[in-house]
Amino acid sequence: MTDSAAPSSFFGRTSSSGEDRTPLRAFLRTETGSATVLLAGTLAALAWANIGHASYQDFWQTRLSVLIGGRGVSLMLREWVNSGLMTLFFFVVGLEARREFDMGELRERRRVTLPLIAGVSGMLVPIAIFLAINAGRSSAHGWGAAMSTDTAFALGMLALLGSRFPSRLHTFILTIAVVDDLVALGVIAVAYSEHVTLTPLLVALGIFVVILLVRAAGMRSGPVFGVLGVAVWVALLKSGVDPVVVGLALGLLTYAYPAARIDLERASGLFRAFREQPTPELERSVRQGLASTVSPNERLQQLYHPWTSYVIVPLFALANAGIAINGDLLGRAFTSPVTLGILFAYVLGKPLGIIGTTWLTTRFSRGRLTPQVGWGAVAGGGTIAGVGFTVSLLIATLAFQGDRLDEAKIGILSAVVCSFAATWGIALVIRALPPRSRARALVGTAETIIDLAAPVDPDRDHLRGPKEALVTLVEYGDFECPYCGQAESVVRELLAGHGDVRYVWRHLPLPDVHPHAQLAAEAAEAAGQQGAFWEMHDLLFDNQDALEVRDLLRYAEQLNLDIERFRQCLHQRPGAARVAEDVESADLSGVSGTPSFFINGRRHVGAYDIDALTAAVRTAKVRAALTR
Repeated sequence: MTDSAAPSSFFGRTSSSGEDRTPLRAFLRTETGSATVLLAGTLAALAWANIGHASYQDFWQTRLSVLIGGRGVSLMLREWVNSGLMTLFFFVVGLEARREFDMGELRERRRVTLPLIAGVSGMLVPIAIFLAINAGRSSAHGWGAAMSTDTAFALGMLALLGSRFPSRLHTFILTIAVVDDLVALGVIAVAYSEHVTLTPLLVALGIFVVILLVRAAGMRSGPVFGVLGVAVWVALLKSGVDPVVVGLALGLLTYAYPAARIDLERASGLFRAFREQPTPELERSVRQGLASTVSPNERLQQLYHPWTSYVIVPLFALANAGIAINGDLLGRAFTSPVTLGILFAYVLGKPLGIIGTTWLTTRFSRGRLTPQVGWGAVAGGGTIAGVGFTVSLLIATLAFQGDRLDEAKIGILSAVVCSFAATWGIALVIRALPPRSRARALVGTAETIIDLAAPVDPDRDHLRGPKEALVTLVEYGDFECPYCGQAESVVRELLAGHGDVRYVWRHLPLPDVHPHAQLAAEAAEAAGQQGAFWEMHDLLFDNQDALEVRDLLRYAEQLNLDIERFRQCLHQRPGAARVAEDVESADLSGVSGTPSFFINGRRHVGAYDIDALTAAVRTAKVRAALTR
């Protein structure tokens, strides 16, 4: 079974059950696209509130009740959005944090420490600034509105700046935002939950323990976890604790793991059985087999993330960002300690907390803890982290009422504009630097995570290009894979345009979907014994639809090989051991589909057209040159 993506997309991969996962980049694409929708929701709220303020307030204060036998939940529409739908938003944030912890940049645990410290400091410094400005006033109670970064807006605005900052900055900001959300939800639960009732709180804790036990038992039933999650939400709501914390907790509990090749092969076998005998029982087995190959984390992200990004968060903005703006409000707001406290907390406190703590941590750890980007990028990350919107508005609605709530909203919106302007200014300054200084400011010199389990060995691996090249491109491929054939022309163009790139081919035949792939790989090894590996490699890709034994013998004749020796190799299969070694190294590197690329040992995730690979190679080249 092959991936359903169109070949021209350069995203397709062949695997035993269709692997086309690009989790972080897919997440970022959704976040950045939703930033526009979020902005539209904010502007719509402002327009509605200024055209008909009474209708805006009346609509969102409409009460909606869900009752069963006279008991249930009765909330205003705004509360259903803030405490109900936003629970799902934080669930998706928790899913992505868990995915990064299990499979992404943060799977190397020491990399968690620096953004964790920076995230905490990036909250404490803004809080201190807000409290200093509001010292001695009752408005100091609203300090929670001045601490949390908005993931969607921050990543979306980084995307608007394009390639001015490296993609790893997104991961750094995402980690900080998750720390923000964790602490902010704890703050909501403790500082902004009033009249806490003990009995429902204990019931909520008991149900959560049941969730942990069900998870430990290995149950994967979505409806079961859904019912338990709703039960915890209702119990927390009845206790007086804001229930949005449930979403983040459940997201963080949801495992993420790559699809294993053995599971994919099992799924292919189930599908073949169903193809031969399409019975309801086998259909159910196929669905269960396919579901088991993909982690619950990724399946739930794919299901819910578009809804949270394009519906829930913009709806939250529509429900909460509306304020009737006039001269009196603006004049009062920009002399109000609430507005100024939030504005200075985000625009000054966030950068000071994140940049300062990152620098101090790097210095006192003597370089053991170093940001994965350059200091210019860290500065840009510090300023863009000053975009506080979603959680800030959420806490503001809990902490303030009336005029003070309007003043808080003015401060939050002003901080968004000022933080983006500051980040844009940093990008312009970095752009004006000399090329090498600019590269160091953006990329830095920290070591990267090496995803490739088996290092390249020039004496063993099949290699094209200079042995001492700055960049090494490794491909795990299958000679019968149509996407590998599509990628082959891209690789040839890349090698022709970059003299300092070496290319390594490693075998990953997928016999469950490509019956001739193993034989073709062994034929390439047989040709390699006569010094013609690359010539055979090229012929196999030029003739992917003709890989029978007779075709392989014909190709050997075209290359003027010793036919009898080549035939004997195909019969005795000495190349099978070499192919098996490549397959084992692919398994160790977490590869289950073809083509899969590694650039200087780091997995390339995403498209593999000439533009995408060239950009990745250039980034790797810059980093390699800086660290030499």
